[in-house]
Amino acid sequence: MANPALRQTFAQKKFVVAPGIFDMISAKVADGMGFDCLYGTGFGTVASSLGVADAGIATYTDMVARMGQMARGVRTPVIADADTGYGGLLNVRHTVMGYEAAGISGIQLEDQEMPKKCGHTPGRRVIPAEEMVLKIKVAAEARQSPDFLIVARTDARTTLGLEEAIRRGRMMGDAGADIVFIESPESEAEMRAIGKAIDKPLLANMVEGGRTPILPAATLKEIGYAMAIYPAIGFLAVAAALERVYGHLKTEGDSLAIGESYGFKRMTELMGFPEVWDFETRWAQQPARAAE
Repeated sequence: MANPALRQTFAQKKFVVAPGIFDMISAKVADGMGFDCLYGTGFGTVASSLGVADAGIATYTDMVARMGQMARGVRTPVIADADTGYGGLLNVRHTVMGYEAAGISGIQLEDQEMPKKCGHTPGRRVIPAEEMVLKIKVAAEARQSPDFLIVARTDARTTLGLEEAIRRGRMMGDAGADIVFIESPESEAEMRAIGKAIDKPLLANMVEGGRTPILPAATLKEIGYAMAIYPAIGFLAVAAALERVYGHLKTEGDSLAIGESYGFKRMTELMGFPEVWDFETRWAQQPARAAE
């Protein structure tokens, strides 16, 4: 079930910074660093599990399994990307129920046409606003616990303009969304306008190299946002590190380029090897059961 700590954090008006997680290593590293929330990124999850573009290829089954595995493997509440809800209203209900049962604390639903596309890439099209409102109403009704948060995202800014994106954000908030997510505003001025126009907790999507300017958390809070997600920061850093060490291995024939790495000992601790070793030691001291 959903972790009530996240709703309480928002109730306390504490600004939430959520790093993107995309596999169990990133999830466990982030879990130990004191964040109030982790964000299950669709781009990173699809890339790391399927090795393809985040373009509507991953199914509900793919995503609920992977997102649920990450959520159950950490103590920190997880908000997870669920694309469009994977279909119509019945699909949305099924998706919300499945994500909540998987141990996730919040779900992000968006108003794109299917197949959806990553939010900072071209070619996105949105469904009618009234259709998205129904999806949010169904999502709110389908959740079992009020602690399960609904993040409603609109991609209307890029194709239909800021005014329409704000209108949709207000509608989705009125329909029952706990957090409103206006995707890819293109300037700080636009972000300030969103903060003034929508009286709901707002989410800012900080994508390095994306369409939206990267602003400090203090500035985001000051202009009206309640939360910032950093979906790409983890997998971009991992890809850069791998390119560096693999490149050195290929050209030099050794692993010395790894330098001051995370360390094998730390990785064994992160993955729970000490508990495994303790278990094996304790049970090795027990007398074998006699054959019956």
